[in-house]
Amino acid sequence: MSADPSSQGTPAEPGELENEAATQPSRILEQTEIDSLLGFSRSAAEEQDRPGIQRIIGSGLVSYERLPMLEVVFDRLVRIMSTSLRNLTSDNVEVAIDNILSLRLGDYLNSIPMPAMLAVFRAEQWDNQGLMAIDNAMICSAIDVLLGGRRGAAAARIEGRPYTSIERTLIEGLIKAVLTDLSASFAPLCPVTFRFERLEVNPRLATISRPSNAAVLVRLRVDMEERGGRIELLFPYAALEPVRELLLQQFMGEKFGHDSIWETHFAEELRNTEIDLHVLLDEQLMRLSDVIAFQPGSQIVLNASPDDLVRVRCGGVPLFEGKLGRRNNQIAVRLERALAGDRSHNVTTDTGEEP
Repeated sequence: MSADPSSQGTPAEPGELENEAATQPSRILEQTEIDSLLGFSRSAAEEQDRPGIQRIIGSGLVSYERLPMLEVVFDRLVRIMSTSLRNLTSDNVEVAIDNILSLRLGDYLNSIPMPAMLAVFRAEQWDNQGLMAIDNAMICSAIDVLLGGRRGAAAARIEGRPYTSIERTLIEGLIKAVLTDLSASFAPLCPVTFRFERLEVNPRLATISRPSNAAVLVRLRVDMEERGGRIELLFPYAALEPVRELLLQQFMGEKFGHDSIWETHFAEELRNTEIDLHVLLDEQLMRLSDVIAFQPGSQIVLNASPDDLVRVRCGGVPLFEGKLGRRNNQIAVRLERALAGDRSHNVTTDTGEEP
C-alpha cells in the first residue's frame, strides 16, 4: 500500500485551515449549561451565590455594608426584642440575627414561603413604608404561647386554612411590640415612629415599592424553648434615604472634622482679632485729567450733608450705615442699620472710630 509523497510532511496552508474550521459545526450548549449561565439552576439555599447574568444584574444593588450604623441599630433591636418578648409571652425568648442582605423587592416577595403574615408599617418621620414578614412556624409558636400552651410541646401548624380573627389579633399585638422596639432601637440615632398599617396574607397585596427597587432585608430568628420561627424586616433604600448621612457613620455620634474644643478655642481667638473699619463719607466720579491736576491744597467738594448717612466697611464689605457726629472731641459714627449678612436689626451704638 503506497502513500502519496506529496501529502507527507507538507504543511497546510492558512487558508485551508480557515476553510476547514468554518466547515466544522459550532458546539451547542446543553440545557444545564444554559440554566447555570442564566442562574436558573440555583436553589433557595444558594441565594448568596448567584451565578451568571443574575450576578451581573444584581451587582448594581447598594450593599447594606455601606451603611455601618444600620447593623448597630439591628443589633440593638435584638437586645430590646429579647426583653420585650419575654415580658409579652412570659417565656424564655432568645432573638438572634440570621443575616442581613440586599436584594430587590420583587425577588423577596416571590421567595416568601406561604402561609405567612405580612405587616405593612409606616415610618412617620421618614414618610415611607416598610414590611415585616412572620413565617408560619413563628405564628403558630406565638399563638400557642399567648394562649397558654405547655412548654416543650410542639405547636400545631396551620395548614390549608386561613387565619382566624383571633389569630390575626394576637399576631397584631406581637407586630406592634416589635415595631415599638424598632422605634426604640433607632432612637439614639434619630427619632422615628413606626406605625402599624395593615396585615396581609398575599405578598402581591403587600407591595410597598416598585419590584425592581433595592431594599435591605434583616432576618431574625426567635427561639422560645424548642419553639419559634423567623421574623423578617424589609426596608427599601428609599425609606432609609432621610437618615442616610447618619447611617454612614462608623460609630454613634461620629462627626468627621469636628472637634468641640478646637471649635471653641477658634471662636474665642476670632473674637479677639483686630480688624480695620473704614468709614465712607461719599463717592463721586471725576475725570482723570482733574485727578492728575490735583496739588497740595486742592479741595474736593463732597456731595454729602451733615445729616446724610455714611457707610462703615471692612475689607470692602459694607457692614453698617450710620450718622456722623462728635463724641469727646473725636469724630464718631452712630450706627443706625446693619447691611451685611442676616443682621437686619437696628443698631444704635456709638463708636469712637475716626473717618
